[in-house]
Amino acid sequence: MREIIFDTETTGFGVEEHRIIEIGCVEMDNQLPTGKTFHKYLNPQRDIDFGATKVHGITNEKVANAPLFADIVDELLAFFGDAPLVAHNAEFDFSFMNMELKRCGREPLKNQMIDTLVIARQKLPGQRHNLDALCRFYGIDLTARTYHGALLDAQLLADVYVELNGGLQANFGLEGGGNQAAKPMVFSGFGGDTDGQCKVSGRATQVIMATAEEIESHRAFLAKFVPNHKWGSSEQ
Repeated sequence: MREIIFDTETTGFGVEEHRIIEIGCVEMDNQLPTGKTFHKYLNPQRDIDFGATKVHGITNEKVANAPLFADIVDELLAFFGDAPLVAHNAEFDFSFMNMELKRCGREPLKNQMIDTLVIARQKLPGQRHNLDALCRFYGIDLTARTYHGALLDAQLLADVYVELNGGLQANFGLEGGGNQAAKPMVFSGFGGDTDGQCKVSGRATQVIMATAEEIESHRAFLAKFVPNHKWGSSEQ
């Protein structure tokens, strides 16, 4: 299933008077990054609060020549499509996005909203639930995050979202596919005397092992698309 992980940075906190100045989106398919992203800095047509700049590092000068939201709205909505939109504290990002759409005379977002903050509070009671804390909890590399940034935060949130849904192996069920848990298997006759056959729950089954080339291809995929993930450097 296609999903979009997204984040925004703004000139301040009040949705009525403040504007979006950065949007970052990461496309996921079946909870794996496709490599497609959307990233724009935007001219808010107003000053950025000093307190906001201390958080994201974006200055008035940096976005003075950036496009307006109205200039990129068609491209953004095309990237969203009808995919569910995943954000951390999603109501904040949705409220700013819908206000920008309203200013352009567009309809509010109809995409399903998935809030990782709500999921984290349900799955990890007693823990801190901001993005930094969740990355540390799951062992996700934070060294690049000196400031908040929409695209970087969306990429980090994509890793967190996968973990909140059970990790990279969540969809590797051996029967039924999807998120269905794998059923336990009992192996017999797997001592090399069955000509590549074994019995799984009483039936003969061909055992196919990954080749060295396939293993190397898998490692290359992880290194390219999830370089900061703890599985990215795994030899297992």
